[in-house]
Amino acid sequence: MTPRGRARDDARFRYPALMARPRTPPDAAPLQDAAQDDDAALFRAAIDGVRELPPVPTPPAAPKPRPRAHMAERDEADARTAFRRGFEDVDVLARGDSMRHRRHSVPPRVLQRLAKGDYAAQDELDLHHAQALQAEVMLRRFIAKARDAGHGCVRIIHGKGINSDDSLPVLKNLVDRVLRHRGDVLAFHSAPAAQGGTGAVLVLLARR
Repeated sequence: MTPRGRARDDARFRYPALMARPRTPPDAAPLQDAAQDDDAALFRAAIDGVRELPPVPTPPAAPKPRPRAHMAERDEADARTAFRRGFEDVDVLARGDSMRHRRHSVPPRVLQRLAKGDYAAQDELDLHHAQALQAEVMLRRFIAKARDAGHGCVRIIHGKGINSDDSLPVLKNLVDRVLRHRGDVLAFHSAPAAQGGTGAVLVLLARR
């Protein structure tokens, strides 16, 4: 072996890491680019024909609570207080009490027939969901229009006061008070059970 050959063998023995260095592989970048192109093509093929969903509209905001009519509530409370003061010196009707009244010119038998429902009501007014102030206005207008129309008998539904804040049936007593003081009302009586019972009243009106 020549001296150069021995030197090469000595170097391979002393520095094996340097002598066993692998050959540099060819550039792998083109292969990676090709793989990425294939993945992109597969993805496009997979979503071909798929449409984008339209944007979901924003749900409407919840409606704000309606403001309470504080002024109307105070007016109603004042009306109820004044209403109670107006009955301090008279008997107040309870929920189960019957309403009855006749003018002196009306025979007692007419009131009895009215109580039995012998007179057909020609018109009707429903008050039992109205507030006291509103109910009084509605009642006065209804009686005036009924008399102008020539009606002889009408029915007014005032309810039994079950939903009242206290034990006093406000609308029932309101109707009783208004009817007693009208000159065009001849008589009134709580309706028979089939027509509303103590939650309604039949009213006889004077002819024009």
